[in-house]
Amino acid sequence: MNRRQFLCTAVLAAGALVATDAARAAGEIITLHKDPNCGCCHLWGEAMQRAGYSIRTIDEPDLTPVKMRYGVPEDMQSCHTAVVGSYFIEGHVPEQAIARLLSERPDIAGLAVPGMPSGSPGMGDDPDAAFDVYAVYKDPSKQPTIYFRAGTNG
Repeated sequence: MNRRQFLCTAVLAAGALVATDAARAAGEIITLHKDPNCGCCHLWGEAMQRAGYSIRTIDEPDLTPVKMRYGVPEDMQSCHTAVVGSYFIEGHVPEQAIARLLSERPDIAGLAVPGMPSGSPGMGDDPDAAFDVYAVYKDPSKQPTIYFRAGTNG
């Protein structure tokens, strides 16, 4: 194989990987539970839609029952709760972490970004913003662990 063939093959392979992620996202529906007056929650939903997910938004004046239904621990809570497949997505979780979650399908309850970190999706969308995404376990006695580090290429 000469250099030109190698480069063409590498470019095609990279394109196939990007297309695979977009195809995976296109088949997933994210249900976003948010306060009707929250702009950053709406922006997070738009970011997920741009990534290829279908977004179903439900405006909830009180998110406490939603968070309780999905078992989101108090110390992991943020301004909105989303659901994709059997997982909750709490707060401003980046698309890369969701793609990894849906690819690996670990035995957890969901992912959480506690609070509202500056630069996270919907909070400024800075690809260099550094914050942690936590895996939250189904067993409430098990402490959340870091699943993905945003701003460090995961």
